[in-house]
Amino acid sequence: MKKKGLAALAILVLMAVLLPGCGKSNGNLIKVQLNEVAHSIFYAPQYVAIEQGYFKDEGLDVKLVNGLGADKTMTAVLSGDADIGFMGPEATVYVYNEGKEDYVVNFAQLTQRAGNFLVTKDKNETFTWDNVKGKTIVGGRAGGMPQMVLEYILKKNGINPKEDLTIVQNIDFGLTAQAFTAGTGDYTMEFEPGATALEKEGTGKVVASLGVESGKVPYTAYAAKKSYIEKNSEVIQKFTNAIQKGLNYVNAHSPEEIAKVIAPQFKETDADTVQSIVTRYYEQGTWKDNTVFEEESFNLLQDILQEAGELSVRAPYDDLINTEFSTKTAE
Repeated sequence: MKKKGLAALAILVLMAVLLPGCGKSNGNLIKVQLNEVAHSIFYAPQYVAIEQGYFKDEGLDVKLVNGLGADKTMTAVLSGDADIGFMGPEATVYVYNEGKEDYVVNFAQLTQRAGNFLVTKDKNETFTWDNVKGKTIVGGRAGGMPQMVLEYILKKNGINPKEDLTIVQNIDFGLTAQAFTAGTGDYTMEFEPGATALEKEGTGKVVASLGVESGKVPYTAYAAKKSYIEKNSEVIQKFTNAIQKGLNYVNAHSPEEIAKVIAPQFKETDADTVQSIVTRYYEQGTWKDNTVFEEESFNLLQDILQEAGELSVRAPYDDLINTEFSTKTAE
């Protein structure tokens, strides 16, 4: 009897070990730490992928962390605190040009337009870009995509960013709207939901979309250290597959449907506001059809960097852009 009891116990233990491996459960998902440059409705396809379970369908357990800026996100990737960074690809160019051996490579692009808006304090203003001459804009960090795209637009409109106006660049990312409300600047450059919040509070009015004014630019992309991609190619492919599913969803559904899916990611924002912001981004063609980071887009990025005085040597496309995974999802 004692032997039979031990045999039965051994079978139960064996079943307890083996059963979790049957099918997909939280126990056998691959953990991936994703550090995002900001938490914004601008990145709706990513949140669709989370809320619709596309990452889990691919066998991934993605933990999302708000990096509060491209510089901080890049630091997290380089230190190993994050497996994948989601940020402006200009950060990868800077790291590459520093001569790092294990540099950071872009493997999937998400947005193809800038996601910020110019907000004025004058709610009765009829805006043209000439209006900013002699005024002060709360801008972005030197060398960051928001600031460089702003300067790119100003130059396109015959305005010298260094002589014709003042651009404040010493306010932390995420605190610009508060500084603007407190009295800093005649204009501020804001992502959503910040821009809409200023309108609702009655402290500002959106007068221009930088995404529309600048045209298509590779604004944000997913990147990881070269060594991580080499060791975890399957993870990168699964991750890219999930993001592509997110892009497929937003390109095939209405702003109302997209807003309902991503609403849990923005519990502090009411449903009507989420939908109006999604509509704003949807109508200006913010999101790509696929995740392929094309060479033409990378060349434009480096043109913008050079015009901003942030780039002395251009980085090679083949080193900093890996399309192996994105082209598979686009097939």
